[in-house]
Amino acid sequence: MRRMRMTLVVCGLTVAGTSPLRAQVAHSAEWKTEWGYQGEIGPDHWGRLAPEYAACNGKAQSPIDIRGATKSSLPPLRFDYRNGPLAIDNNGVTIRVNYPPGQSGDFLTVGDARYQLVQFHFHHPSEEYVGGKQFPMVLHLVHKSSDGKVAVVAVMVKEGKANATVQQLWDHMPMTPGPDQLIAGAQVNPGTLLPENTGYYTYVGSLTAPPCTEGITWYILKAPMELSPAQIAAFAKMFPDDTRPVQPLNGRVVQESN
Repeated sequence: MRRMRMTLVVCGLTVAGTSPLRAQVAHSAEWKTEWGYQGEIGPDHWGRLAPEYAACNGKAQSPIDIRGATKSSLPPLRFDYRNGPLAIDNNGVTIRVNYPPGQSGDFLTVGDARYQLVQFHFHHPSEEYVGGKQFPMVLHLVHKSSDGKVAVVAVMVKEGKANATVQQLWDHMPMTPGPDQLIAGAQVNPGTLLPENTGYYTYVGSLTAPPCTEGITWYILKAPMELSPAQIAAFAKMFPDDTRPVQPLNGRVVQESN
């Protein structure tokens, strides 16, 4: 399989024309050891595939099923997102929009913590559950602070009206894996992917794919965004299932904003 470039991922994908098993294998120079979503290299085995994946057997893993969250006085999520150049890739595990390290003008502020947007991507269906419910898709917006801490905002997707920004992404969706494509003249504002209500659940978890690094702060918005059935189907045609099963909570506290 052709090697593919990747920066930070939390997922896996199907490439047209390959078998289901091979289609669910992440194969990139980033990983010395292949992993996937089925069989002997699937999620149940990730932690044993390579020493660098040992965290996949950790006790603070993601995704989770959000149940019994504790109402708390939490700071609001402040999104400072704006228009910027569209750099999009098919990295073999999802369609992703990328931002040059340290050059993104898009920020998430939570209390005294400030994070810069690194990339965003989608999963089908949702990796997270809420009260036992799985959504058709989820958007993950990945941020990083100046001291290296990672915060991911998850936005659930439900069927509804079409989203113009997502349609723009789908119109430029690379059909085969490869490096970033800078789309001439195209601008994207990730703020158009957010619901009006940004109340959230939060907990400390991990990346949802090898190396499953822990210590990731997750913010799962309570309100979903909408995509049309056709937009969901277009993504699902290329990415039938790029999700890790939910992980045990193991005593972690999930908080819910008022």
